[in-house]
Amino acid sequence: MIKGSHFRFNKQERSGIFFLLLIIFIFQGIYFYVEAKPFDASPAVKVNTAEQAHLDSLKGMAQLDVGKIFPFNPNYITDHKGYTLGMSLEELDRLFDYRDKNKFINSAEEFQKVTQISDSLLNKIAPYFKFPAWVKTGPIAQKKFYQNNSEINKVEDLNGATAEELMRINGIGPTLSKRIVKFRDRLGGFVVNGQLHDVYGLEPEVVQRTLEQFQVLQPPTIKKININQATAEELAQLVYITQDVAREIVLHRKSNGPFSSLDELVGVGAFPTDRIERIKLYLTL
Repeated sequence: MIKGSHFRFNKQERSGIFFLLLIIFIFQGIYFYVEAKPFDASPAVKVNTAEQAHLDSLKGMAQLDVGKIFPFNPNYITDHKGYTLGMSLEELDRLFDYRDKNKFINSAEEFQKVTQISDSLLNKIAPYFKFPAWVKTGPIAQKKFYQNNSEINKVEDLNGATAEELMRINGIGPTLSKRIVKFRDRLGGFVVNGQLHDVYGLEPEVVQRTLEQFQVLQPPTIKKININQATAEELAQLVYITQDVAREIVLHRKSNGPFSSLDELVGVGAFPTDRIERIKLYLTL
């Protein structure tokens, strides 16, 4: 008996093989078609070219404004302003100490002498210094300027100004005027004009305008606190010293002995070193 061949298929099996080959052929054709078709790199989402151009122009303007310096009075530089100009903390402290004595800088040379900034930094920022008009014509013109200008000549006492009177200054509304009075009351009265800079939210330009009409003419009598004898509670009564800092001062004194100089306070923990000159107004040894 002759056995049947293993390669002989019935009709149903032949149909299956045919359809399998057909499917393989179709997939092969699709594969080669996709490979041969060039890739369309254009995104499905269309970009509004006009809007994109507008955004690009705004971005370019913003980049141009970065680092741009506008004219300013160097007598009223803040910590942030000084940082953006490239001044060091030591240079800023020298300026603040000078201003705390109610002295004004009237030239680029005087600014460098007080702050001790480098020649390169002075050359960079000096062209943007903006001084009052009388500075350019000397001290005689300054005296005449104050004599002829009735608004400036009539300087009132900052410690006696009411909230309503302070609102005469451009930039001071009801909120800021009340805040100034409240801060003054907490201090027991302004001791120096520079303390007006310590009022939260009061811009340097507004402080400058305020000091043209209001200055410390009658400073209060201060009963200074002995730093070597005061308790933490007594020290914390000062506006510039928090309870935590007051406790650190007392602990430092107990561990290291009495302070021999008020400047030694800067070595105490979280002591606000940028306010040392203000705090020294209220302390003694």
